[in-house]
Amino acid sequence: MTQQTASADHGAHPVRVHAADPGAVEADFYDIKDMLEPDDRKRLDTVRGWLLDHVRPVVNDQWAKAEFPHHLIEGLRDLDIAGIQFDGYGCAGRGALVAGMISMEIARVDPSFATFFGVHSGLGIATIMLCGSEEQKQRWIPELVQWKKIAAFALTEPDVGSGASQGLTTTARREGDTWILNGRKKWIGNATFADLIVVWAKDEADDQVKGFVVHKEADGFTPEKIEGKVSLRMVQNAEIGLDDVRVPEADRLQEAHSFRDTAQVLRTTRLGVSWNALGCAMGAYEAARQYALDREQFGKPIAAFQLVQDKLAQMLANITACQTLNVRAAQLQNEGRLTDQQASLAKMFSTTRTRETVSWARELLGGNGILLDHDVARFWADAEALYSYEGTREMNSLIVGRAATGISAFV
Repeated sequence: MTQQTASADHGAHPVRVHAADPGAVEADFYDIKDMLEPDDRKRLDTVRGWLLDHVRPVVNDQWAKAEFPHHLIEGLRDLDIAGIQFDGYGCAGRGALVAGMISMEIARVDPSFATFFGVHSGLGIATIMLCGSEEQKQRWIPELVQWKKIAAFALTEPDVGSGASQGLTTTARREGDTWILNGRKKWIGNATFADLIVVWAKDEADDQVKGFVVHKEADGFTPEKIEGKVSLRMVQNAEIGLDDVRVPEADRLQEAHSFRDTAQVLRTTRLGVSWNALGCAMGAYEAARQYALDREQFGKPIAAFQLVQDKLAQMLANITACQTLNVRAAQLQNEGRLTDQQASLAKMFSTTRTRETVSWARELLGGNGILLDHDVARFWADAEALYSYEGTREMNSLIVGRAATGISAFV
Protein backbone atom coordinates (compact mmCIF):
# COMPACT_ATOMS: atom_id res chain seq x y z
CA MET A 1 0.00 0.00 0.00
CA THR A 2 1.26 3.44 -0.87
CA GLN A 3 0.06 6.77 0.41
CA GLN A 4 -0.24 9.98 -1.47
CA THR A 5 -0.82 12.92 0.86
CA ALA A 6 -3.36 15.56 -0.12
CA SER A 7 -3.09 19.22 0.79
CA ALA A 8 -2.74 19.74 4.53
CA ASP A 9 -5.20 22.64 4.41
CA HIS A 10 -8.12 22.18 6.78
CA GLY A 11 -6.78 18.81 8.00
CA ALA A 12 -7.30 16.99 4.71
CA HIS A 13 -7.34 13.21 4.98
CA PRO A 14 -4.51 11.32 3.22
CA VAL A 15 -5.54 9.92 -0.15
CA ARG A 16 -4.82 6.19 -0.19
CA VAL A 17 -3.93 4.65 -3.52
CA HIS A 18 -3.53 0.92 -4.10
CA ALA A 19 -0.07 0.09 -5.35
CA ALA A 20 -1.41 -2.35 -7.94
CA ASP A 21 -3.85 0.19 -9.33
CA PRO A 22 -2.80 3.83 -8.85
CA GLY A 23 -6.06 5.13 -10.30
CA ALA A 24 -8.32 3.50 -7.69
CA VAL A 25 -8.60 5.57 -4.54
CA GLU A 26 -9.61 3.51 -1.53
CA ALA A 27 -12.88 4.04 0.30
CA ASP A 28 -11.58 2.71 3.63
CA PHE A 29 -11.87 6.13 5.28
CA TYR A 30 -11.63 4.81 8.85
CA ASP A 31 -8.86 2.31 8.05
CA ILE A 32 -10.80 -0.80 9.04
CA LYS A 33 -8.18 -2.94 7.33
CA ASP A 34 -5.74 -1.92 10.03
CA MET A 35 -7.76 -4.04 12.47
CA LEU A 36 -6.41 -7.19 10.81
CA GLU A 37 -3.21 -9.01 11.69
CA PRO A 38 -0.28 -8.19 9.36
CA ASP A 39 -0.52 -11.57 7.60
CA ASP A 40 -4.23 -11.04 6.96
CA ARG A 41 -3.65 -7.54 5.60
CA LYS A 42 -1.07 -9.02 3.26
CA ARG A 43 -3.57 -11.70 2.24
CA LEU A 44 -6.17 -9.02 1.53
CA ASP A 45 -3.71 -7.10 -0.64
CA THR A 46 -2.86 -10.31 -2.52
CA VAL A 47 -6.55 -10.95 -3.20
CA ARG A 48 -7.02 -7.34 -4.29
CA GLY A 49 -4.06 -7.54 -6.65
CA TRP A 50 -5.29 -10.79 -8.19
CA LEU A 51 -8.76 -9.34 -8.74
CA LEU A 52 -7.36 -6.25 -10.44
CA ASP A 53 -5.05 -8.31 -12.63
CA HIS A 54 -7.48 -11.05 -13.63
CA VAL A 55 -11.12 -10.16 -12.93
CA ARG A 56 -11.28 -6.45 -13.65
CA PRO A 57 -9.98 -6.70 -17.26
CA VAL A 58 -12.74 -9.13 -18.31
CA VAL A 59 -15.67 -8.34 -16.08
CA ASN A 60 -17.54 -5.78 -18.19
CA ASP A 61 -17.39 -7.97 -21.28
CA GLN A 62 -18.50 -11.07 -19.35
CA TRP A 63 -21.26 -9.08 -17.63
CA ALA A 64 -22.55 -7.76 -20.96
CA LYS A 65 -22.63 -11.29 -22.43
CA ALA A 66 -24.09 -12.80 -19.24
CA GLU A 67 -21.29 -15.36 -19.24
CA PHE A 68 -19.14 -16.57 -16.37
CA PRO A 69 -15.30 -16.55 -16.67
CA HIS A 70 -14.71 -20.20 -15.80
CA HIS A 71 -11.02 -19.86 -16.60
CA LEU A 72 -10.55 -17.75 -13.45
CA ILE A 73 -11.57 -20.53 -11.03
CA GLU A 74 -8.14 -22.16 -11.24
CA GLY A 75 -6.49 -18.97 -10.00
CA LEU A 76 -8.61 -18.91 -6.85
CA ARG A 77 -6.92 -22.04 -5.52
CA ASP A 78 -3.63 -20.30 -4.77
CA LEU A 79 -5.39 -17.51 -2.83
CA ASP A 80 -6.49 -19.97 -0.11
CA ILE A 81 -9.72 -18.10 0.65
CA ALA A 82 -12.52 -20.66 0.21
CA GLY A 83 -14.09 -21.39 3.60
CA ILE A 84 -11.49 -19.10 5.15
CA GLN A 85 -13.63 -18.40 8.21
CA PHE A 86 -13.61 -22.06 9.27
CA ASP A 87 -11.00 -24.29 10.91
CA GLY A 88 -9.94 -27.68 9.62
CA TYR A 89 -10.55 -29.72 6.46
CA GLY A 90 -8.14 -27.49 4.55
CA CYS A 91 -9.75 -24.20 5.61
CA ALA A 92 -7.46 -21.39 6.75
CA GLY A 93 -9.36 -20.66 9.98
CA ARG A 94 -9.11 -16.87 9.86
CA GLY A 95 -12.59 -16.05 11.18
CA ALA A 96 -15.54 -13.91 10.14
CA LEU A 97 -13.80 -10.52 9.98
CA VAL A 98 -11.16 -11.66 7.49
CA ALA A 99 -13.80 -13.55 5.49
CA GLY A 100 -16.02 -10.49 5.42
CA MET A 101 -13.27 -8.18 4.22
CA ILE A 102 -12.35 -10.65 1.48
CA SER A 103 -15.98 -10.67 0.32
CA MET A 104 -15.89 -6.88 0.43
CA GLU A 105 -12.75 -6.78 -1.71
CA ILE A 106 -14.19 -9.14 -4.31
CA ALA A 107 -17.44 -7.17 -4.59
CA ARG A 108 -15.46 -3.95 -4.76
CA VAL A 109 -14.18 -5.18 -8.14
CA ASP A 110 -17.29 -7.10 -9.18
CA PRO A 111 -20.44 -8.09 -7.24
CA SER A 112 -21.18 -10.96 -9.66
CA PHE A 113 -17.86 -12.63 -8.94
CA ALA A 114 -18.41 -12.00 -5.23
CA THR A 115 -21.80 -13.71 -5.46
CA PHE A 116 -20.28 -16.73 -7.20
CA PHE A 117 -17.69 -16.89 -4.43
CA GLY A 118 -20.28 -16.40 -1.70
CA VAL A 119 -22.53 -19.18 -2.99
CA HIS A 120 -19.62 -21.62 -3.11
CA SER A 121 -17.86 -20.62 0.12
CA GLY A 122 -20.51 -18.87 2.22
CA LEU A 123 -23.45 -21.15 1.40
CA GLY A 124 -22.06 -24.42 0.06
CA ILE A 125 -19.05 -24.93 2.33
CA ALA A 126 -20.79 -23.31 5.31
CA THR A 127 -23.82 -25.60 5.03
CA ILE A 128 -21.69 -28.74 5.08
CA MET A 129 -19.56 -27.39 7.93
CA LEU A 130 -22.63 -26.51 10.02
CA CYS A 131 -25.01 -29.30 9.03
CA GLY A 132 -22.83 -32.18 7.85
CA SER A 133 -21.50 -35.16 9.77
CA GLU A 134 -17.80 -35.60 10.40
CA GLU A 135 -17.62 -38.10 7.55
CA GLN A 136 -19.39 -35.71 5.18
CA LYS A 137 -17.07 -32.85 6.08
CA GLN A 138 -14.03 -35.00 5.40
CA ARG A 139 -15.53 -36.23 2.15
CA TRP A 140 -16.58 -32.91 0.63
CA ILE A 141 -14.93 -29.91 2.26
CA PRO A 142 -11.29 -30.44 1.11
CA GLU A 143 -12.34 -30.70 -2.55
CA LEU A 144 -14.51 -27.60 -2.24
CA VAL A 145 -11.74 -25.63 -0.55
CA GLN A 146 -9.37 -26.57 -3.38
CA TRP A 147 -11.98 -25.65 -6.00
CA LYS A 148 -11.87 -29.18 -7.39
CA LYS A 149 -15.64 -29.14 -7.04
CA ILE A 150 -18.06 -26.22 -7.06
CA ALA A 151 -21.04 -25.89 -4.72
CA ALA A 152 -24.52 -24.41 -5.04
CA PHE A 153 -27.35 -23.87 -2.55
CA ALA A 154 -30.99 -24.51 -3.49
CA LEU A 155 -33.61 -23.12 -1.12
CA THR A 156 -35.77 -20.58 -3.03
CA GLU A 157 -38.57 -21.90 -5.22
CA PRO A 158 -40.54 -20.35 -8.11
CA ASP A 159 -43.46 -19.57 -5.80
CA VAL A 160 -41.65 -19.55 -2.44
CA GLY A 161 -39.14 -16.89 -1.44
CA SER A 162 -39.64 -15.09 1.88
CA GLY A 163 -41.95 -17.86 3.11
CA ALA A 164 -39.36 -20.63 2.80
CA SER A 165 -39.40 -21.42 6.52
CA GLN A 166 -42.92 -22.85 6.27
CA GLY A 167 -43.93 -22.94 2.64
CA LEU A 168 -41.43 -25.17 0.80
CA THR A 169 -43.15 -27.34 -1.79
CA THR A 170 -40.12 -29.46 -2.73
CA THR A 171 -40.59 -32.81 -1.02
CA ALA A 172 -38.39 -35.63 0.23
CA ARG A 173 -39.69 -39.16 0.72
CA ARG A 174 -37.58 -41.90 2.27
CA GLU A 175 -37.54 -45.39 0.80
CA GLY A 176 -35.11 -47.55 2.74
CA ASP A 177 -31.66 -45.98 2.46
CA THR A 178 -32.72 -43.69 -0.38
CA TRP A 179 -34.56 -40.37 -0.47
CA ILE A 180 -36.73 -39.33 -3.43
CA LEU A 181 -36.79 -35.58 -4.12
CA ASN A 182 -39.47 -33.83 -6.17
CA GLY A 183 -40.03 -30.14 -6.80
CA ARG A 184 -38.53 -27.02 -8.34
CA LYS A 185 -36.00 -24.42 -7.20
CA LYS A 186 -35.34 -20.97 -8.63
CA TRP A 187 -32.59 -18.34 -8.57
CA ILE A 188 -29.96 -20.93 -7.71
CA GLY A 189 -26.53 -19.40 -8.29
CA ASN A 190 -23.79 -21.59 -9.81
CA ALA A 191 -26.35 -24.32 -10.47
CA THR A 192 -25.69 -24.57 -14.21
CA PHE A 193 -22.19 -25.89 -13.54
CA ALA A 194 -21.93 -26.79 -9.83
CA ASP A 195 -20.84 -30.30 -8.89
CA LEU A 196 -22.59 -30.46 -5.51
CA ILE A 197 -25.95 -28.79 -4.92
CA VAL A 198 -27.36 -28.46 -1.40
CA VAL A 199 -31.12 -28.94 -1.80
CA TRP A 200 -33.59 -28.15 0.98
CA ALA A 201 -36.80 -30.17 0.92
CA LYS A 202 -39.68 -30.95 3.26
CA ASP A 203 -39.75 -34.49 4.60
CA GLU A 204 -43.18 -35.98 3.86
CA ALA A 205 -42.99 -38.08 7.04
CA ASP A 206 -42.54 -35.35 9.65
CA ASP A 207 -43.10 -32.13 7.66
CA GLN A 208 -39.63 -30.86 8.63
CA VAL A 209 -37.13 -29.24 6.26
CA LYS A 210 -34.02 -31.32 5.66
CA GLY A 211 -30.88 -30.82 3.59
CA PHE A 212 -29.54 -33.09 0.83
CA VAL A 213 -26.43 -32.96 -1.32
CA VAL A 214 -27.38 -33.67 -4.93
CA HIS A 215 -24.67 -34.46 -7.49
CA LYS A 216 -24.99 -32.73 -10.86
CA GLU A 217 -25.11 -36.01 -12.76
CA ALA A 218 -28.12 -37.31 -10.76
CA ASP A 219 -31.00 -38.59 -12.89
CA GLY A 220 -33.96 -36.20 -12.76
CA PHE A 221 -31.84 -33.16 -11.86
CA THR A 222 -32.25 -30.53 -14.61
CA PRO A 223 -30.87 -26.99 -14.19
CA GLU A 224 -31.97 -24.40 -16.74
CA LYS A 225 -30.20 -21.04 -16.91
CA ILE A 226 -32.38 -18.01 -16.15
CA GLU A 227 -32.10 -15.53 -19.00
CA GLY A 228 -32.91 -11.84 -19.26
CA LYS A 229 -31.45 -10.62 -15.96
CA VAL A 230 -30.48 -6.97 -15.63
CA SER A 231 -28.52 -7.50 -12.39
CA LEU A 232 -25.60 -9.78 -11.47
CA ARG A 233 -25.59 -10.88 -15.10
CA MET A 234 -22.36 -12.83 -14.78
CA VAL A 235 -23.88 -15.10 -12.13
CA GLN A 236 -25.28 -18.27 -13.65
CA ASN A 237 -28.64 -18.56 -11.90
CA ALA A 238 -30.80 -21.53 -12.73
CA GLU A 239 -34.28 -22.86 -12.23
CA ILE A 240 -33.90 -26.47 -11.17
CA GLY A 241 -36.23 -29.35 -11.80
CA LEU A 242 -36.14 -32.28 -9.37
CA ASP A 243 -38.05 -35.23 -10.78
CA ASP A 244 -37.75 -38.37 -8.65
CA VAL A 245 -34.11 -37.53 -7.88
CA ARG A 246 -32.68 -40.34 -5.77
CA VAL A 247 -30.31 -39.33 -2.98
CA PRO A 248 -28.66 -41.92 -0.73
CA GLU A 249 -29.05 -41.52 3.02
CA ALA A 250 -25.27 -41.01 3.14
CA ASP A 251 -25.78 -37.74 1.22
CA ARG A 252 -28.50 -36.39 3.50
CA LEU A 253 -26.94 -33.73 5.73
CA GLN A 254 -26.96 -35.53 9.03
CA GLU A 255 -27.24 -32.46 11.26
CA ALA A 256 -30.01 -30.72 9.29
CA HIS A 257 -33.24 -31.71 11.01
CA SER A 258 -35.48 -28.65 10.55
CA PHE A 259 -35.53 -25.12 9.17
CA ARG A 260 -33.77 -24.00 12.35
CA ASP A 261 -30.65 -25.62 10.94
CA THR A 262 -31.18 -23.90 7.59
CA ALA A 263 -31.53 -20.60 9.46
CA GLN A 264 -28.15 -20.92 11.15
CA VAL A 265 -26.55 -21.05 7.69
CA LEU A 266 -28.57 -18.06 6.52
CA ARG A 267 -27.53 -16.06 9.58
CA THR A 268 -23.88 -16.17 8.56
CA THR A 269 -24.47 -15.77 4.83
CA ARG A 270 -26.82 -12.82 5.38
CA LEU A 271 -23.87 -11.03 6.91
CA GLY A 272 -21.83 -12.08 3.88
CA VAL A 273 -24.32 -10.32 1.59
CA SER A 274 -23.97 -7.24 3.78
CA TRP A 275 -20.21 -7.29 3.11
CA ASN A 276 -20.87 -7.76 -0.62
CA ALA A 277 -23.18 -4.77 -0.66
CA LEU A 278 -20.51 -2.73 1.09
CA GLY A 279 -17.94 -3.74 -1.53
CA CYS A 280 -20.38 -2.81 -4.29
CA ALA A 281 -20.79 0.66 -2.77
CA MET A 282 -17.03 1.06 -2.43
CA GLY A 283 -16.46 0.12 -6.06
CA ALA A 284 -19.09 2.59 -7.25
CA TYR A 285 -17.72 5.36 -5.04
CA GLU A 286 -14.15 4.84 -6.22
CA ALA A 287 -15.17 4.80 -9.88
CA ALA A 288 -17.28 7.94 -9.43
CA ARG A 289 -14.56 9.75 -7.50
CA GLN A 290 -11.96 8.99 -10.17
CA TYR A 291 -14.37 10.12 -12.89
CA ALA A 292 -14.97 13.38 -11.02
CA LEU A 293 -11.22 14.01 -10.93
CA ASP A 294 -10.76 13.20 -14.61
CA ARG A 295 -13.87 14.83 -16.10
CA GLU A 296 -13.48 18.53 -16.85
CA GLN A 297 -16.25 21.07 -17.37
CA PHE A 298 -16.00 24.85 -17.38
CA GLY A 299 -12.24 24.61 -17.31
CA LYS A 300 -11.75 22.46 -14.21
CA PRO A 301 -12.45 18.92 -12.91
CA ILE A 302 -16.05 18.45 -11.82
CA ALA A 303 -14.59 17.29 -8.49
CA ALA A 304 -13.97 20.97 -7.78
CA PHE A 305 -17.70 21.73 -7.64
CA GLN A 306 -19.54 21.83 -4.33
CA LEU A 307 -22.47 19.63 -5.37
CA VAL A 308 -20.11 16.90 -6.57
CA GLN A 309 -18.09 17.00 -3.37
CA ASP A 310 -21.31 16.84 -1.34
CA LYS A 311 -22.36 13.66 -3.14
CA LEU A 312 -18.94 12.08 -2.65
CA ALA A 313 -19.01 12.95 1.05
CA GLN A 314 -22.47 11.40 1.48
CA MET A 315 -21.38 8.28 -0.37
CA LEU A 316 -18.32 7.98 1.82
CA ALA A 317 -20.44 8.44 4.94
CA ASN A 318 -22.74 5.59 3.86
CA ILE A 319 -19.76 3.35 3.17
CA THR A 320 -18.07 4.12 6.47
CA ALA A 321 -21.26 3.52 8.46
CA CYS A 322 -21.71 0.13 6.76
CA GLN A 323 -18.07 -0.78 7.37
CA THR A 324 -18.27 -0.13 11.10
CA LEU A 325 -21.59 -2.01 11.35
CA ASN A 326 -20.23 -5.04 9.50
CA VAL A 327 -17.00 -5.08 11.49
CA ARG A 328 -18.91 -5.25 14.77
CA ALA A 329 -21.24 -7.94 13.44
CA ALA A 330 -18.21 -9.99 12.33
CA GLN A 331 -16.69 -9.63 15.80
CA LEU A 332 -19.93 -10.95 17.30
CA GLN A 333 -19.89 -13.84 14.84
CA ASN A 334 -16.32 -14.71 15.82
CA GLU A 335 -17.46 -14.78 19.45
CA GLY A 336 -20.44 -17.02 18.60
CA ARG A 337 -22.87 -14.28 19.67
CA LEU A 338 -24.28 -13.03 16.36
CA THR A 339 -28.09 -13.26 16.41
CA ASP A 340 -30.53 -13.49 13.53
CA GLN A 341 -31.75 -9.97 14.18
CA GLN A 342 -28.21 -8.56 14.25
CA ALA A 343 -27.40 -10.20 10.92
CA SER A 344 -30.70 -8.93 9.51
CA LEU A 345 -29.97 -5.37 10.64
CA ALA A 346 -26.58 -5.46 8.91
CA LYS A 347 -28.04 -6.79 5.67
CA MET A 348 -31.02 -4.42 5.74
CA PHE A 349 -28.91 -1.33 6.42
CA SER A 350 -25.97 -2.11 4.13
CA THR A 351 -28.05 -2.96 1.07
CA THR A 352 -30.27 0.09 1.54
CA ARG A 353 -27.31 2.45 1.91
CA THR A 354 -25.59 0.75 -1.03
CA ARG A 355 -28.61 1.28 -3.24
CA GLU A 356 -28.52 4.95 -2.33
CA THR A 357 -24.76 5.21 -2.86
CA VAL A 358 -24.69 3.62 -6.31
CA SER A 359 -27.54 5.87 -7.40
CA TRP A 360 -25.51 8.94 -6.42
CA ALA A 361 -22.52 7.49 -8.29
CA ARG A 362 -24.61 6.95 -11.42
CA GLU A 363 -26.02 10.47 -11.10
CA LEU A 364 -22.56 11.97 -10.72
CA LEU A 365 -21.50 10.51 -14.08
CA GLY A 366 -24.47 12.00 -15.91
CA GLY A 367 -25.14 10.27 -19.23
CA ASN A 368 -21.91 8.29 -18.93
CA GLY A 369 -23.35 6.67 -15.82
CA ILE A 370 -25.29 4.17 -17.94
CA LEU A 371 -22.20 2.97 -19.84
CA LEU A 372 -20.31 -0.13 -18.76
CA ASP A 373 -17.08 1.61 -19.79
CA HIS A 374 -17.03 3.51 -16.49
CA ASP A 375 -18.01 0.54 -14.23
CA VAL A 376 -20.59 2.52 -12.26
CA ALA A 377 -23.50 1.20 -14.37
CA ARG A 378 -22.57 -2.36 -13.44
CA PHE A 379 -22.42 -1.58 -9.71
CA TRP A 380 -25.68 0.35 -10.00
CA ALA A 381 -27.49 -2.58 -11.63
CA ASP A 382 -25.96 -5.24 -9.39
CA ALA A 383 -27.00 -3.42 -6.22
CA GLU A 384 -30.63 -4.23 -7.06
CA ALA A 385 -30.08 -7.97 -6.67
CA LEU A 386 -28.10 -7.53 -3.46
CA TYR A 387 -30.99 -5.47 -2.12
CA SER A 388 -33.41 -8.39 -2.63
CA TYR A 389 -31.71 -11.73 -2.07
CA GLU A 390 -30.88 -13.38 1.28
CA GLY A 391 -34.00 -11.73 2.64
CA THR A 392 -35.63 -8.59 1.26
CA ARG A 393 -35.24 -5.29 3.09
CA GLU A 394 -38.81 -5.62 4.37
CA MET A 395 -38.34 -9.15 5.74
CA ASN A 396 -35.11 -8.26 7.48
CA SER A 397 -36.77 -5.13 8.84
CA LEU A 398 -39.54 -7.24 10.36
CA ILE A 399 -37.00 -9.57 11.97
CA VAL A 400 -35.39 -6.53 13.60
CA GLY A 401 -38.82 -5.12 14.48
CA ARG A 402 -39.77 -8.35 16.20
CA ALA A 403 -36.61 -8.11 18.30
CA ALA A 404 -37.31 -4.47 19.13
CA THR A 405 -40.92 -4.98 20.20
CA GLY A 406 -41.24 -8.61 21.17
CA ILE A 407 -44.17 -8.85 18.75
CA SER A 408 -44.04 -10.73 15.48
CA ALA A 409 -45.60 -8.87 12.54
CA PHE A 410 -45.13 -11.83 10.19
CA VAL A 411 -48.30 -12.90 8.40
